[in-house]
Amino acid sequence: MGRYVPITPSEEREMLSAIGVDSLEALYESVPHDMLLKDGDLDLPAGKCELEVRADVTNLAEQNTRFRTVLRGAGAYRHFIPAAVGSVVRREELVTAYTPYQPEISQGILQSIFEYQTMICQLTGMDVSNASVYDGATAAAEATAMCKDRKRVKVYVSACVHPQVLEVVKTYSFGSNTDVIVVPAKDGRTDAEALTGLLGADAACFLLQQPNYFGQVENAEALGAIAHAAGAKFIMSVNPIAAALLPTPAECGADVAVGEGQPLGMPLSFGGPYLGFMAATNAMLRKLPGRIVGQTEDREGRRGYVLTLSAREQHIRREKASSNICSNEALCALTAAVYMAAMGPDGMEQAASLCTSKAHYLASQLQSEAKLPLLYEGEFFHEFVTACKPETAQAILDALEAKGILGGQPVEGGLLWCATELVTKTEMDQAISIVKEVCGQ
Repeated sequence: MGRYVPITPSEEREMLSAIGVDSLEALYESVPHDMLLKDGDLDLPAGKCELEVRADVTNLAEQNTRFRTVLRGAGAYRHFIPAAVGSVVRREELVTAYTPYQPEISQGILQSIFEYQTMICQLTGMDVSNASVYDGATAAAEATAMCKDRKRVKVYVSACVHPQVLEVVKTYSFGSNTDVIVVPAKDGRTDAEALTGLLGADAACFLLQQPNYFGQVENAEALGAIAHAAGAKFIMSVNPIAAALLPTPAECGADVAVGEGQPLGMPLSFGGPYLGFMAATNAMLRKLPGRIVGQTEDREGRRGYVLTLSAREQHIRREKASSNICSNEALCALTAAVYMAAMGPDGMEQAASLCTSKAHYLASQLQSEAKLPLLYEGEFFHEFVTACKPETAQAILDALEAKGILGGQPVEGGLLWCATELVTKTEMDQAISIVKEVCGQ
């Protein structure tokens, strides 16, 4: 049987008769006629056969630029993905859009989410995780919403978070008439003195990114202490690969940990679909939005999985809800779980160590060979900014692109570079040679 089965003319007449109309047009009589499309309004091309469509799509795909070397991150990263990840997540019974409402018929999906939640808790050190949300920016915005109450209504965000995350937080906050205060940066990091001066009695939370958008490792524990001293909640948005090396959000005193899960086994894929992870302390459990899967036993003592704590505001008392999230990225969460299981703690730590060692090599060579100084001093993970003028930055990127290399992300003051475990020394040396030539060294 074909995948798509159209109705026959007789079936169409039978359905129209059951409805009580004599034509498809009659179904739209209640719609104002000037709102209805007329023949020719869309100016669509003629239909094509499968062979023609395949040729057209192939021609479009060939227009894409595929870089053999990637030295850019800025929120989306090219990491090694074990073959086991694709092998598992492409299984037919797992590739589904089905949302597990009825646990009795979706035990496998629920178990995969439970395992994912467990691993996210282990990675962040937090007490509880939800089943995921749409992406890292959504997770950050949802975290700010769950920290507000009647008296504490202002959200404070470091100027060093990803610009797109800040925009999403502002968009969420606009709908709830919430003020968003951006805490200034100093030398590529959050200004602790400015944060202390800005936080007031109406502060709901402070959002920090670790490492921050410029690749710098923040003094998260100290900044979290400042937020807590003002009575505000502390939210950390963390890179999950860096979390294998750096102190966990729990160790830094975070109340909520969020982040973009794309590095956990998901390819770049033109920007998605990605994964937003959220974890929190037990004290914040009842405010954690989205789905939570719990493990239980049936009356015969057999292990089972259920959606737990589901009778919450976003489901039954919408006027008191702080979130309307009721979906999760189940397939992406499964991908992350399989990746973390395949890599294991040692594998993730090794990947993180390779990232930071290669990034430090790239930074040192750009400084010594191409004479591109670092814009900010201090420790970084796998991203850093080199200082240069905009015209020089563009010349560097153009020269690298001509050789199949994607260079750093243009930012104010220079270029934001990234090196993951997939970048080889040979590739970095070639890029450095090109940059050196452009800079006249």
